[in-house]
Amino acid sequence: MGKRLAVLLAGMFGFCLMTAPALAQQPVIAAEAWSAYKAKFLDPAGRIIDDGNGGISHSEGQGYGLLLSVLAGSPSDFALIWSFTQTELLLRDDGLAAWTWNPSATPHVTDINNATDGDILIAYALGLAGERWKRPDYIQAGTRIARAILDKTVLHQAGRSVLLPGATGFSAADREDGPVVNPSYWIFEAFPVLDKLAPSPEWAKLRDDGLALLGEFRYGPKQLPADWVSLTSPPKPAAGFPAEYGYNALRIPLYLVRAGITDRQLLDHFRRQTAGANGTFTTIDLVSGAVKDNLSDLGYRIVNHILACVVDKTTLPADLQQFTPTLYYPSTLHLLGLSFIAARQPECL
Repeated sequence: MGKRLAVLLAGMFGFCLMTAPALAQQPVIAAEAWSAYKAKFLDPAGRIIDDGNGGISHSEGQGYGLLLSVLAGSPSDFALIWSFTQTELLLRDDGLAAWTWNPSATPHVTDINNATDGDILIAYALGLAGERWKRPDYIQAGTRIARAILDKTVLHQAGRSVLLPGATGFSAADREDGPVVNPSYWIFEAFPVLDKLAPSPEWAKLRDDGLALLGEFRYGPKQLPADWVSLTSPPKPAAGFPAEYGYNALRIPLYLVRAGITDRQLLDHFRRQTAGANGTFTTIDLVSGAVKDNLSDLGYRIVNHILACVVDKTTLPADLQQFTPTLYYPSTLHLLGLSFIAARQPECL
């Protein structure tokens, strides 16, 4: 599956390079949906609040907030979120963002390590915003972060380029089973934009090698990737983490379709293995294949309905077409899903 997938999709990222900036040229998130999202999760200081995780903020949330504000066509909200991100998280001396900010802690940043998916989202959003709103300062900031990602988090392992989840803590020098990766940190749609910010053949290699690895990360009866994977030979679920297709990995198929990847066999596999009773989305124990959680939140349910839309042109259920915020993470996935449908698959509405 891995080699077939990489070959099949190698040419599809030209599509992303053309459409990712175009996607930002007009709002693809309805004004009322964005207003509801920011009323629930964006505080006046510009931080995105993870209300399912003790009210903290993190680089992932700031990156999602920046991206969603571009897709909603809101430069003022983008500027607010970027101001907080720049002031409160870009504290490291290498250009990457500290991964977490806790309103209850003093200082608010107690762990200076980065989270690479957050850095990718921030740089990606800066690139889109800079192009859309003619802001060279955003382009320059995105370029600095993109270069830091290449310098600090890209590792060459067995002839492949892989993405470390953080600058420290995940390499072979840091862990007995290292390097350890998180396959959901490959945000494929971002790589063409990052390549425009900081041109390098590494972005295409990360794309191709990430797709190949995803084809190899197939564990247990349901043959799904783990949230955290050790790249020791052969790759396996990483020690110290639950061996599950869980809250990290569940966004992988959403990232694939947003990047223009429409392989029917691959998408059908994700959909079949995670479809629960009464339309729920399931997380999976990879050892036994048993269901761990039945997730009924619209933001989780929309993932498989988007796959059905892409594969079969199936219309989204009416309740999924309406956005009402619940918790930060599923609400974010819901808006990412709706923005994709509005931009690329409007026939499914």
